[in-house]
Amino acid sequence: MNRERKIEIEEVSGVEAPPKARVDGGFERKKDYLAGFLANQEAPEPARVEPGGDLYESVIDALKDIYDPEIPVNIYDLGLIYDVKVSTDGDAKVEMTLTTPHCPVAETMPGEVEMRVLSVPGIRDAEVELVWDPPWDPQKMSDEAKLELGML
Repeated sequence: MNRERKIEIEEVSGVEAPPKARVDGGFERKKDYLAGFLANQEAPEPARVEPGGDLYESVIDALKDIYDPEIPVNIYDLGLIYDVKVSTDGDAKVEMTLTTPHCPVAETMPGEVEMRVLSVPGIRDAEVELVWDPPWDPQKMSDEAKLELGML
């Protein structure tokens, strides 16, 4: 009894990322007992999102808490973060690279960066784009990182 199984294979060039879960409209927070107390307080000044702004700097601080597993330097000072943008709505976009495409954390590092950025109060959504151009080189490191590694 020889039964052949045939499996059809479809080759695709790419797959769209699934949409991220968000709570938009239709959600109303119920009034609580502190509402009257909170109404009498001055509204906090909105966080600035441009470079040098509070929210932007909080995102940078979160990135500085992530260390390369092979080099005792955080990924920001190592020069792996190419760009950080934060919108007024609290959406963050981080463009980053790795020291090499064969880096052992190539599959996990972007996810860790996204989770750390999402943990920053005031950030609603985070997107991490992994790029290889321009390629990373040691000249992208901060002076602090070079000093730590004995390169200065």
